[in-house]
Amino acid sequence: MAEDDIVHLIDDPGDRTPEQGPRWKIAVIDDEPAVHDGTRFALSDYRLNGQGLEILSAYSAAEGRELMRRHADVAVVLLDVIMESDTAGLGLVEYIRNDLKNETVRIILRTGQPGQAPERRVIVDYDINDYKAKTELTADKLFTSLTAALRSYQQLQRMVETRRGLEIIIEAASTLFDFKSMQRLAEGVLTQIGSLLNVECAGILVLREAQNARETFSVLAGSGCYSRFIGTDVSQILEHDLRQLVQEAFARRHHEFSPRRSVLYIRTVSGREVVVVLEAARRLSSTDRTLVEIFCSRLSIAFDNVILYEQLQRANTRLEERVAARTQDLTTANRRLTAQWARLRQANTFKSEILGTVAHDLKNPLGVILGRTEILREMIAGAGALDENVKVQLGHIRDAANRLTEMVDDLVADAMADALDITIRREPVDISLLVEEVAEANRPLAARKEQTIAVAAPPNHAAICDADRIREAIDNLVSNAVKYSPIGGAIDLLVAQEQGGILVQVSDQGAGLSPEDISRLFGRFQRLSAKPTAGETSTGLGLSIVKRIVDLHGGQITVESAGPGKGATFKMVLPVT
Repeated sequence: MAEDDIVHLIDDPGDRTPEQGPRWKIAVIDDEPAVHDGTRFALSDYRLNGQGLEILSAYSAAEGRELMRRHADVAVVLLDVIMESDTAGLGLVEYIRNDLKNETVRIILRTGQPGQAPERRVIVDYDINDYKAKTELTADKLFTSLTAALRSYQQLQRMVETRRGLEIIIEAASTLFDFKSMQRLAEGVLTQIGSLLNVECAGILVLREAQNARETFSVLAGSGCYSRFIGTDVSQILEHDLRQLVQEAFARRHHEFSPRRSVLYIRTVSGREVVVVLEAARRLSSTDRTLVEIFCSRLSIAFDNVILYEQLQRANTRLEERVAARTQDLTTANRRLTAQWARLRQANTFKSEILGTVAHDLKNPLGVILGRTEILREMIAGAGALDENVKVQLGHIRDAANRLTEMVDDLVADAMADALDITIRREPVDISLLVEEVAEANRPLAARKEQTIAVAAPPNHAAICDADRIREAIDNLVSNAVKYSPIGGAIDLLVAQEQGGILVQVSDQGAGLSPEDISRLFGRFQRLSAKPTAGETSTGLGLSIVKRIVDLHGGQITVESAGPGKGATFKMVLPVT
């Protein structure tokens, strides 16, 4: 026997300090203890790719079965063919391949009696990687065979990991594309990366996007020790090194892998940028890195899909709000047009009656005025008793004029009583909502005069009233405020509880009211000292209609003004019941 065929044994290999870090797992299954000791000695200083060996021992096929069942990550098995029986080792091979479904472990058969298990038949019939006689397996040949087997195992593991990773990526793609919110997508990304790497890892996902001409950095998702940062800004991350990692990643714009942390960078087509920081329990292999890079390349589309979906949702919401607002405007405008048309017909009827009355019934008083005027002219021409006669004739003129005025007042009063023949229905009405609607309907008119309408109307202020009539009354007050307020003025609307009723207050910064104006403010056909600020017309009927509506509801309408040029405040109080 050659000298290099002799394996020298050492008494206590367990006295050495065990290696730290990852190691190749090797199983020695042989019924001869000396083989175990010799193998450990021969491979004591073995290293491949910076990794040493962890050698596991089993002394029978039965022990080997249990060892392989408990250690699925064994890379190479050095297996004796003949143990409890002549085919115990071959039976164990079938168990590993068929029962455990372990196709990656490399199996090197060793036998002291090659004739009992011919090499060609064994190689053909069994899934093994090498077949050696114990007499030919020197230390150098053991080194060579083990190295070849480990490299083969490493390549198979990469293939298995790659296949598993690609399956996860394909499955994850369909899952991630189903997410409709950025928050859910971010959480899914961290979950899928952990599944892809097959490790428990802490992670954080940060989104950078431009909003209102400034950049924002939002933590969308976090796992493990980073979950407490969800929903915060990057500046609120307390760990300085983590915050610096994120900021450097956005500046660097590419992936970076380190032993402790891995930093991933993703840029979407829409210009958003995402950084993912992972802290895993093990260093990522080259296969892990490749799979992560492939996964990240698919995420750009997923993030853009969510962004587009959210933009579409916001656009739909805005469109629905605009449609609802426009529908409300049209409804309000239609109601106002209907009410105005009814008032116009009443006004036309009233006008015809007034004109007929004036044409027929006022001829006599006017004739008296004209006759007395002629007499007065002739008397003035003479030089007689001028003073006394003039006084008498002037008295006649004054009396006729007074009768004419009274007749006009009576006719107008009767016509208005018919024109304002208002009926109401009573039901619970949210006055705050009503005021909001009226304010919204008048804002376009106010905008033309650069005016603002502010509303302070807390919800749930209900009164028992006719919604259409009260809306008409409030609309008259608000449109009057717009009409008499200056360009750029402010109009304030207030709804509050007061004196057992609901107060509706309309304040403006208009020309104000004199004491004389206030005394005849709610009369019919009244012309006040103030004039509309943009040349609008006024019939003098609006406030009288307001008072009529409020009176029919059993409410009160008052006005306050500090004087000309100091604006006015109208207060309408409606009973709650």
